[in-house]
Amino acid sequence: MTFTSLLILIHVCGAAVGLLSGYLAMFLRKGSGLHGAAGTAFFVSMLSMSSSAAFIAGFMRPNKANFLVAVLTFYLVSTAWLAARRRDGRPGLFDRLAFLVVLVDGFAGLLWGMQAAGSPKGLKDGMPAALYFMFGTIALLHASSDVRMIRRGGAAGAKRIVRHLWRMSFALLITTASFFPGQARLFSVALRKSSLPYIPHVLLIGMILFWLIRMSRAKRRSRPAVDLETAASGDRPAVAA
Repeated sequence: MTFTSLLILIHVCGAAVGLLSGYLAMFLRKGSGLHGAAGTAFFVSMLSMSSSAAFIAGFMRPNKANFLVAVLTFYLVSTAWLAARRRDGRPGLFDRLAFLVVLVDGFAGLLWGMQAAGSPKGLKDGMPAALYFMFGTIALLHASSDVRMIRRGGAAGAKRIVRHLWRMSFALLITTASFFPGQARLFSVALRKSSLPYIPHVLLIGMILFWLIRMSRAKRRSRPAVDLETAASGDRPAVAA
């Protein structure tokens, strides 16, 4: 087996395990042992999938669009995992390095988008300018979120959980879209013309909205209690992002 074949195998297996474990983690009870096991499997498989994809797209089969999305996915999963592991929520060196990576990734996406828009066919490496602009903008939005988090001293409480859930879920959505319609040729013509392949997308988006709304309500409910406790103790409130 060649090195390229090995990387492709790691990429495919990582994507398959990532999809299965990611959807399991979304629907399992948060905080349970099964959720933790599924989350760990998702974390390892997604890092394997995205890092192998970035290496292939960057050095072996150059494709700027695949490289852009792979780096963004790696960033999302790694920072989401760190948000879950770091209870105090305080930013460290890794957060600052991750910010620089996604910042460069975002500006690169916009640059490649302009190059695609200026080409005769409106493409770069076979991908339209809109794709580069979309993922470049997404990367820069996450970079701005990192700036706010670092300036405020971290993300604690409900905001830390929201940071974890959003980034893991968005990475899963990117992987789902990479499978379909990204790999539409693997599906029959009849299936591609139906709405069935989009069921996982709809379910995932619904779950993302459910958890974001639920955590937002939990954050609002906990705020008065924190304010009363702070007033009683005379201490300054903890900074959250």
